[in-house]
Amino acid sequence: MINEQIRDKEVRLIGVDGEQLGIMPSREALKLAQEAELDLVKIAPTAKPPVCKIIDYGKYRYELARKEKEAKKKQKTVEIKEIRMSPNIDSNDLNTKMNAAKKFLSKGDKVKVTLRFRGREMAHMQSSKHILDDFAAELAEVAVVEKAPKLEGRSISMVLAEKK
Repeated sequence: MINEQIRDKEVRLIGVDGEQLGIMPSREALKLAQEAELDLVKIAPTAKPPVCKIIDYGKYRYELARKEKEAKKKQKTVEIKEIRMSPNIDSNDLNTKMNAAKKFLSKGDKVKVTLRFRGREMAHMQSSKHILDDFAAELAEVAVVEKAPKLEGRSISMVLAEKK
């Protein structure tokens, strides 16, 4: 809230240089802000009485936007990379998939390992679950199983995350 939008009877006022000007009626505070050719901005609306500051509102909004942008820049978005395999995968192919998973985990991403079944492979779903267990056991030193292997339609999938 700025200037005339502030409807409180009394406000705690902070001056241009950050000095405390004390508790005063909001009209008087607005008058002081207009004399300084600046805006009266409500900084802490929940305080008793609310805290207002005499500042340039445009500059204040710019500073808030800059701080928000800076905080956003420091965030790390975690992606989920998927590795698909079939139940009759060869050991060399499995090693290649494990290396790819290690690379994804080292970058900080999560890895969803999916074992897809087609046609007659559907009859042997439970006997193929060991492939995912072996995959997780091989990567145990760099990854932890975040979501255990679960049957989802025509596939079994699990999620691995980097070990902290």
